[in-house]
Amino acid sequence: MAGSLTPALRLETVSFSYGVVRALVDVSLALAPGERVALLGRNGAGKSTLMRLITGLIQPAGGTVWVGDWDTRHRTPEALARSGRVGCVFQHAEQQLFGRTVRDDVSFGPRVAGVPAPEATRRVERALRALELERHAEEHPYDLPPAFRKLAALAGAFALEPALLVLDEPTSGLDRALRMRVTRALLERSVAGVTVLVITHDLTFAAETVERALVLDSGRLMLDGPLPALLGDAARLESLGLALPPVAALSAALGLPGRPTRQVDAARALARVAAGRPVP
Repeated sequence: MAGSLTPALRLETVSFSYGVVRALVDVSLALAPGERVALLGRNGAGKSTLMRLITGLIQPAGGTVWVGDWDTRHRTPEALARSGRVGCVFQHAEQQLFGRTVRDDVSFGPRVAGVPAPEATRRVERALRALELERHAEEHPYDLPPAFRKLAALAGAFALEPALLVLDEPTSGLDRALRMRVTRALLERSVAGVTVLVITHDLTFAAETVERALVLDSGRLMLDGPLPALLGDAARLESLGLALPPVAALSAALGLPGRPTRQVDAARALARVAAGRPVP
C-alpha cells in the first residue's frame, strides 16, 4: 500500500462459524485503493462468507472487518452502500433488479444515497456508458437476456461510485465479448482509484482483469500474492482446487518464455517465437 492511504478493506484475524462449522479462521488481509484482486478457492472455501462480512450482512465472530475507516460491526449494509464505501453484485444478480427500466434501476442507489439530481444523472449515464447499456436504458430489466441483467446490476453498483467494488462471479453466463466489456469497465474504475475484489472461478477472466490473488481453503487464507505467479504454477493450482486456465496451459505446453497468462501477452510471445526473435 502506498504512503499513508487508508486501505479500502482490512480484515484483522477475522473468524466466522455457522454453528459448529468454521467458515473462516483468523483471516487477515488488506486491499489498497485501486487494487484489483481475485478471491479464489474451491466451493465451500469461505468466499461467500467473506463477501457477506465485507458487505455487513453478517458480523464476525472474532476479529474486525474495516471498510475504509468504518468497522462493519457498527454499520448496516445500507449505510455501507449509501456512504460510498461498498458496492456489491451478488452471484444471482437478477435478484437485485426491481426498477421499471434499466435507467430507473441504475439510478436507485444514488437517489437513496441523497446524491443531488445533476450528479446522480451524471453517475447513471457514466455507468450505463461503461457497460454499453445506453440502448437498453429504457427497457424493463426482465425483458433483457440474463447476461444483460447481470450487466444492469453491475451498472447499479457502478452508479454508487463506491471506493470498494465486491463482485461475486460477475462473468457467469457471459460470452467472451461481454466478459471483455466487464474487464474494460473494471480497469477504468481501478485507474480512478476504485478497489475491485472479484470472487470468481473464471481464471481466464481473472488473468485479464486482476493483479493479485487471495486463495481461501477450508476457511483459511492459504495464499496472497501476484496472480500471474499462481497461474504459472500448475501444481499449486491443483493443490488449491483450481484449474489451469487455457492460456496458461498453452504457455506451459509450448514452453513460452515468461509463461504469459494473458491472451495478448501469449499472442505476442507466440509471434516472436514464430519469427525467431527473442522474447523479452
